[in-house]
Amino acid sequence: MSQTVSPQVHKTPADLPRVLGASQAMAIVVGTIIGSGIFLVPREMMRDVGSSSLVYLAWIIGGLLSLFGAMTYAELGAMLPYAGGEYVYLRGAYGDTPAFLYMWTWFAVAKPASIAAVTSGLGRTLGVFPAFHWLSASVPGPFPLLWSQVFAIAVTWFMTGLNYLGIKKAGDFQLIFTVLKAILILIVAALCFASATGSWANFATSVPHAVGGINGFMAALIATLWAYDGWNDLTMVAGEVRRPERSLPFALIGGLFVVGILFMATNAAIQYILPAAQIAASERPAVAALSVVAGARGAGFVAAAMALSIFVTLNGTVMSGARIPFAAARDRLFFPQFAHIHPRFQSPSTSLVVQGLLSTVLLLFLSQFQQHFELAVFAEWLFYMLTATTVFVYRRRHPEFARPYRVWGYPLLPAIFVVCAAAVLVSSYASNLEGSLLGTGLILLGLPVLWLVRRRYGASRPVSQSR
Repeated sequence: MSQTVSPQVHKTPADLPRVLGASQAMAIVVGTIIGSGIFLVPREMMRDVGSSSLVYLAWIIGGLLSLFGAMTYAELGAMLPYAGGEYVYLRGAYGDTPAFLYMWTWFAVAKPASIAAVTSGLGRTLGVFPAFHWLSASVPGPFPLLWSQVFAIAVTWFMTGLNYLGIKKAGDFQLIFTVLKAILILIVAALCFASATGSWANFATSVPHAVGGINGFMAALIATLWAYDGWNDLTMVAGEVRRPERSLPFALIGGLFVVGILFMATNAAIQYILPAAQIAASERPAVAALSVVAGARGAGFVAAAMALSIFVTLNGTVMSGARIPFAAARDRLFFPQFAHIHPRFQSPSTSLVVQGLLSTVLLLFLSQFQQHFELAVFAEWLFYMLTATTVFVYRRRHPEFARPYRVWGYPLLPAIFVVCAAAVLVSSYASNLEGSLLGTGLILLGLPVLWLVRRRYGASRPVSQSR
C-alpha cells in the first residue's frame, strides 16, 4: 500500500538554540526537585520509622540512590545531549516502540497530571492566607467549578506563556527564583536553630506507634525518593544547554548535592524545634515548627516559601515536558506539528500549547489530582529503570561514542540504581495494584497511536540522522 508523506516531514528539522548556561542548568535541577515535599514529608517519614536516626538514614539512602541515577544519566546526557532526554537514550538503545511509549506516557499522562497537581497544590498553599480564602469558593454558573481551579488554570497558562517566549527567559526565571527559594529555606533553618525554644534532646525522641520494621523504612525511603524526584528533567532540555559535555554532569551531580544539603538542613531544623511525636502528628511540620518559633508570622513565612518553591517547580515541569513530544515529532514518531519552532521566540510552541491544554482539561474535570498522578507512578519508575539500563547497552554496542563524562563506579552504581528502581516498581504494583494496572493500560494505549503515526507519516528518521 502506498503512503502519502508530506514533503515537510522529510525536511531536516531545525534545532532549538543552545542558550542555557551551567548555572541555569543547575537551577533547573534544584528548582524542579525542591517543591513542597521537603516541608511535608517529614511527617510521613516519622510516622513510618518512628525515630530521628532512621529518618536521616532514609534521607541519606534516598539521596545516594538519586545520585547514582543522576550520575548514570550524566553519562548518557553528555554523550547524547539532545532534546528529549530519556526518549533519546531509549530510542538509540531499544528502538522506536519503547521510546514512543515513553513519550506517549509523559505527553498524555505524567506531565499534564504533574502540572495539574502542582498548580492545584499552589492554590491550596496560598489558601492559608486570608487574602486568598476566596480560592475555596465556587464560581457562579451552571458548572461545578471552584475559584482554585480557575487560579490553577491561570497559573498554568502564565508559566506556559513564559516558556513560549523562549527558554532563555524561562531559564533566567528559574535561576533567579531558585536562588531565592534556597535563601528562604536557609532562613527557615536558621530561624529554627537560633530559637531558644529548640532542643537537641528532640533528636532522641521517638514515636511509639510507628509502622517500623522493613515496611516502615521502605515507605520512608519511597517518600525521600519522591522528594528527590525531578532531577531527570534537565536531560529533556539537554539540546538547549551550552557546552553540555561539561554543564550536564556538573548540573545533575552538583544540583543533587545542593538539594541534599537543603533537605537535611530543613529536616534537622524541624526536629530541633519539634519532638518526633509532634512531627508525626503535624500535617505541615515546617509550618508547625515556625509557628513555635515566630507565631503566626512564622507560619506565614513558611507558607510563602512553600508557594514560591511550588511556583519554581512548575516552571521546570512545563519547560521539560514540552521537549519530549517535540523530539519525537522531529524523528517522525509523532505528529509533525509538535516539531514546530516559533520563528521569533525559538521555542517548541505547539508542544507547549497542547501540554497546557491537556493540563487545563485535567484541572477542569478532575478533582483528585494526587490520585490521578499516582497512575503514572508505575510508568515513571519503569522508565527510570529502562533508561538506566541503556548505559550498559551503549558501553557494549558503541564504545566509539565520545563520553566526556563516565559514571564513576561503573557497572556497580548504575546496577544498584536499576535494582532499586525495580524494587520501587514492584512496591508500587503491590501497594497500588489497581492504579498500576491502569497505568500499564495507559502506556499500552500508545501502541495504536504509534500505528496511526506510522501509517500516516511512514518510517521514522534513522537514529544516526537524529543527532
